[in-house]
Amino acid sequence: MSKTEKKGVGFVKQAAILAAASLMVRVLGFLYRLPLTDMIGDEGNGIYSAGFYLYNMFLIMSSAGLPVAISRMVAEKLALGEYTNAKKIFRVSMITASALGFVCMLIMLCFASQFCMIIKSERSFYCILTLAPTVFIVSVMAVYRGYFQGFGTTVPTAMSQLIEQVFNAVFSVFMAWFLMKTMTGDKIAWGAAGGTAGTGIGAFAGLCTLFFAYYITRGSRKRRFAKDEGGYDIETGSQILKNLLKIAVPVITGTAIFSMTNLIDMAMVKDRLSAIGTYSDKEMDALYGLLTGKYVTLTTLPVSISTAIATAVIPSIASSLALKQHKAVQAKVDTTLRLTMMISIPAAVGLGVLGNQILMMLFPNHPEGGTLLRVGALSVIFLALSQISTGVLQGLGKVNAPAFNALWGSLAKIPVNYFLIAIPKINVVGAVISTTVCYMIASLLNFRALVKATKVAPDYVGMLVKPTVASAVMGVVCWGAYKLFYMILPSNTIATLFAVILAMFGYMAGMIAVKGFVRDDLQSVPMGGKLIRFLEKINRI
Repeated sequence: MSKTEKKGVGFVKQAAILAAASLMVRVLGFLYRLPLTDMIGDEGNGIYSAGFYLYNMFLIMSSAGLPVAISRMVAEKLALGEYTNAKKIFRVSMITASALGFVCMLIMLCFASQFCMIIKSERSFYCILTLAPTVFIVSVMAVYRGYFQGFGTTVPTAMSQLIEQVFNAVFSVFMAWFLMKTMTGDKIAWGAAGGTAGTGIGAFAGLCTLFFAYYITRGSRKRRFAKDEGGYDIETGSQILKNLLKIAVPVITGTAIFSMTNLIDMAMVKDRLSAIGTYSDKEMDALYGLLTGKYVTLTTLPVSISTAIATAVIPSIASSLALKQHKAVQAKVDTTLRLTMMISIPAAVGLGVLGNQILMMLFPNHPEGGTLLRVGALSVIFLALSQISTGVLQGLGKVNAPAFNALWGSLAKIPVNYFLIAIPKINVVGAVISTTVCYMIASLLNFRALVKATKVAPDYVGMLVKPTVASAVMGVVCWGAYKLFYMILPSNTIATLFAVILAMFGYMAGMIAVKGFVRDDLQSVPMGGKLIRFLEKINRI
């Protein structure tokens, strides 16, 4: 295996580490929402989500672009042997992130009441207060994560994410129970605030993990930095800040625009439901809770893998570009897109086929919302495409294109929301449809920019056609298996679980039949060597 190929395999392994951690984080996040939803219901989920989406906007403004910018800048400097500049990037980034996070925290604390009026959710006041300190903590975490990723390792990020989510899960449920039991007044609002309080506790645990990782790895960094041969220009703090912002601001802008889609839904869902004239405030909170607590939570679960791959691909592509390894760049682009779609397309089909059954299994006391999953399953594919193409473009240095493309997608969402949500038979399903339209437009525009940047079209057959054919086979197996098991043993939970297991085998069989697996991809995943030898025997690779 050549040096370039080893670097490609290393990138996929780092992506796999982060993807596995991200998936576990999403699963943990989903699992703790089950008892939380039992306590606060869909109504409480609506209050929780309103405050959380506002927090997310401040989080984006303070730190969203920093891991991307830092990892890319550090990776480039390390590839060129400019170790002093790599160290200075960390120091300048830490000062910048701390200042931004602190300012955003103060704004949230001082203007919580005003924000409640803007987001039209006065009951989210305590959620906003409990989330404010978390903005500062996560801003500092972003610097550590970006720095580690610039060194080509995602292990500290993965570990911190897992520990953060464990603490988040435990304390979100505990604080919700504690506040509902001890506080007077609006119990559901206090329960939602308890859920958001756990987010801050988890973030602090994650920060402690990263600091510990930074401390114990200082020796290896010192040995590497000792090899600095000099002979290059040492960048000033202002130069580093300028370069940091040059990369981070477009990333922040693009991420903020996509986050705006959540705020658009938050503002428009209640307004357009009010236009129908038949829903009370609590009913509108419950419908919004269905949208955010179930549809968003479940559809973003598989997308967490594409997010992790995008995070890992940015410094890897940046490093290859700095060394002018253009073939390696193209190989990484194709691998990234294939892996993302091999996961996202079957996930979308599974949610579409078993939407009602999954909700009945997971939320037996609040099973509503299956229609949102069935209609919105397609958004999983386009959201994953949008995120991974954004990561690839950012790795290629094209940070402005995803921001503009996200803007066009978000603008298209507004009129679709306006007309569809006010139709009584559609209501919040209109927001699901508009979300799919938004991500579809953004991802298609991203791909046009990607082809223009690389001068080579992605492997559309391997990325889209083959996983789609295999997923269609999986969908038939999934539905048939559910019907069969439910006839034999009329238990929705058992029938759903068996259907999902058989669907996985159906998808694998479909991918083998269409020769959907690529040797280079399999070489970098666990048990990949054995699967390669098996596929070689049956002439399917």
